[in-house]
Amino acid sequence: MQAISNYLLHLVLATGLIAIFLWVYTAVTPLDEFLLIRQGNNAAALSLGGALIGFSLTIASAVIHTADYREFVAWAAGAMVVQLLVYAVTTKVLRMSKDHIESGNTAFGGLMGAISLAVGAVNAACIS
Repeated sequence: MQAISNYLLHLVLATGLIAIFLWVYTAVTPLDEFLLIRQGNNAAALSLGGALIGFSLTIASAVIHTADYREFVAWAAGAMVVQLLVYAVTTKVLRMSKDHIESGNTAFGGLMGAISLAVGAVNAACIS
C-alpha cells in the first residue's frame, strides 16, 4: 500500500508542478499561446510543447533521483527558473520571436521548442 501512496503522491505533485509551470510560462511570455494554438498556429504549439516537455524531463529525473518531496519540489522550482531563463535569453538573442510565433513561422517555433527540450534534457541529467 505504501508504494501506491508514494506513486499517487508523486503523480499529484508532478502534475501540479507541470500545471504551475504551464501557468507561469504562459503568463511570462508576451504571447497568448492558447489562443494561437486554438487558431491553428503550429509555431506556438511547437514552442510551448517543447518548453512543457523540457520541463517535464526535469520533473521525471527529479522523481527518480530525489529522496524526499521537499527536494523534489526544490528541483522542480529550479528547473522552472532555468526554463524561464532559457526562454528570456533565447528571445533576446533571436529577436522578434513574438512576431515569428504569431505569424505561424513553424521553423522558428520548432527551434524554440528544440532549445527548450535540449536544455530540459541537460537539466534533467544534471540532477542525477
